[in-house]
Parts: sequence; C-alpha cells; structure tokens
Amino acid sequence: MALKCGIVGLPNVGKSTLFNCLSKAKAQSANFPFCTIEPNIGIISVPDERLDALSSIVKPERVMPTTVEIVDIAGLVKGASKGEGLGNKFLGNIRETNAIIHVLRCFDNDNIIHVDGSVDPVRDKETIDMELQLSDLESLEKLRDKNVRTAKSGDKDGQKILATCEKYISHLEAGNSARSLDANEDELDIIEALQLLTAKPVLYMCNVDEESVKTGNKHVTAVKEAVKNEDSEVLIIASEIESEIADLDDVEEQLMFLEELGLKKPGVHYLIQSTYKLLKLQTYFTAGVKEVRAWTIKEGTKAPQAAAVIHTDFEKGFIRAEVMAYDNFISFGSEQGCKDNGKLSVEGKDYLVKDGDIMHFRFNV
Repeated sequence: MALKCGIVGLPNVGKSTLFNCLSKAKAQSANFPFCTIEPNIGIISVPDERLDALSSIVKPERVMPTTVEIVDIAGLVKGASKGEGLGNKFLGNIRETNAIIHVLRCFDNDNIIHVDGSVDPVRDKETIDMELQLSDLESLEKLRDKNVRTAKSGDKDGQKILATCEKYISHLEAGNSARSLDANEDELDIIEALQLLTAKPVLYMCNVDEESVKTGNKHVTAVKEAVKNEDSEVLIIASEIESEIADLDDVEEQLMFLEELGLKKPGVHYLIQSTYKLLKLQTYFTAGVKEVRAWTIKEGTKAPQAAAVIHTDFEKGFIRAEVMAYDNFISFGSEQGCKDNGKLSVEGKDYLVKDGDIMHFRFNV
C-alpha cells in the first residue's frame, strides 16, 4: 500500500539533511530559507531484520523490502496560511501526505541562521501548529458556509455537516488540532474529504548535535513537556551524524561508526519504524525461492484484503491462506518444519493477519 510522509518544519531546522539521509537523494541543503521550493520525493526501503533472517533460510533469488514515500516539504513560516513564503503551495503539499514528520531544531549553532533569530523549538512548533490550524479553519468555514442554506431548509444531511463544522471550528479556535477532537464516525466521514492538516498523525523529530544524540538536551526536554498531552511520539536524531552514516556504503563501516558513538543502529531506522507505529501499519511476508518479500497492511486487515496488496485478483478469487508465524518459521527452519510440527494453519476470509505472518494465498479467478 502506498504510504507518504511529509517532512515539515521552519526553514533551516534540518529537513533536507534528514531527507537526504533517508533517501540518499541529493536534495540541495544550504544555510538560507526556502532552499527547498519544490518538494523532493524519495522512495525508501523499510529496514526489517526479519527479511534478512528469512532470506538466510529460504535463499531466494531476490529480497524485496516494503517501501515508504518521503516528501521533503519546503520550510513554512509565520503567515503561511495567508500565502507568506509560498505558503499555499507548501500547505497543499502537506495535505497530500498520510502523516507528518515535524522536524524541530534542538541544537545551538551561531553559524546556522534561525528564521526567528533564536533557538526555541516549542515556539517553532506553535508557529507551525498555528499555520496548519488557520488553514484548516479556512477549509471548515468554506464547507460550513456552503451548507448554511441547506441546513436552514431542514435538510438533515446539511444540518449534520453544519453541526460537525461548528464543532471542529470551535475546537481549532481554542488552539487545538483536529486530531485531538473526540469525533464520532459520522463526523469523521464528513470532514474526511477536507484532508485537514491538523487531523494527520504527527511524529516530532528533535534534531540535536552529536553531544545530545543519546541523552537529549534542554530543548528536547522542553519539546517533550510541550507535547506530553498529545498522542504523539518524540524522537531524537542528529541529522549531521545520520548524513555521515548514509555516506558510508560499507555496512561494516557503518556499524563501526555507530559503535564509536554508542549507538545500536541509525536514527532513521527508528524514524521509519515509529512512522509505521504512528499509522497503525504492520508487515506480512511471502517467502519462496523466487522471492522473499515484505508487504505493508493496516492493523486489523483480513486475509483477502491482505492478498489484494499483492494483486486485486487474489482478493476476488480468494480461497484460503496458508499461514506460518515468523517465530515458528525461524525456529523450525522451513515451511516443511512448520508443517511437521503443526505450525502451519489454513485460514479463511475472516482471518485477521498478524504482524510477521508468512503467507501463501490460494485463489481461483
């Protein structure tokens, strides 16, 4: 399934450097605002150690990880919702994403200009939040105004739309984001088409210096305090370190570099895994001599819909799924081992796929 995450933040907080680390693309990065004007897009492989373990047993012709699309969106500024700094275009780019990675500058460096003249990640967060909220308010007010006459005529659908818009408008005017509103399913259906910016899940990425990468610093502490009531995760990353790691092609060299810093794996790995968690995604595998491959699905996906990720015909003609848990496959060393030990199950249309399942689909079209 397609997954698109947008990297947002004020200018000069490290967005493009982070994007380069993720995708190894060479997005221009420089010490001045609006270096990025058109969004850079990169397709990145999702790191998963289970793929390596499966391929070491199956020894396939090729290994295919699942992927994520990352969009480096240009730096927003105060007034973006009113078109400042090419704001309308940038906000439109955010609207097309599934989730937001909000990069906050949490390092002091007099040689790198801050658009507001000083380092204050909580203030920066509030600036971005306000611009996104103002943009959402404009969208909601347009939908409300469009339905006022219909609602007054007694039309029930129009009245529902009007009431929903008023509920969201009041919530946003109080300085809250749409994702924190306790809305029912009908209300969510009504505002879904608006693709509200503040309804998207957010992962806060604190960009720190090398000295703070393991323990954080006062800026990180301030961010964690500011978002403690949000259903969001805060990660620490040093984009300059990640850039150096990404430039090393040899895996052994990367591991040695990480070991010297006291780190287990690159921060971008944690970032991608946290993004998965944020969007309630999980992975299942197909494993054969031709290919070992990872597939992304939503939590709670049933077997036929999981099969459709491979090909829609698999869902249409679904008969059954043969399923092995990843841990069992590794323990018994093969599909035959799972069969011999009663660990291969045959599942029907109502089976809820679990993270790490290894699946063979039987279908007829």
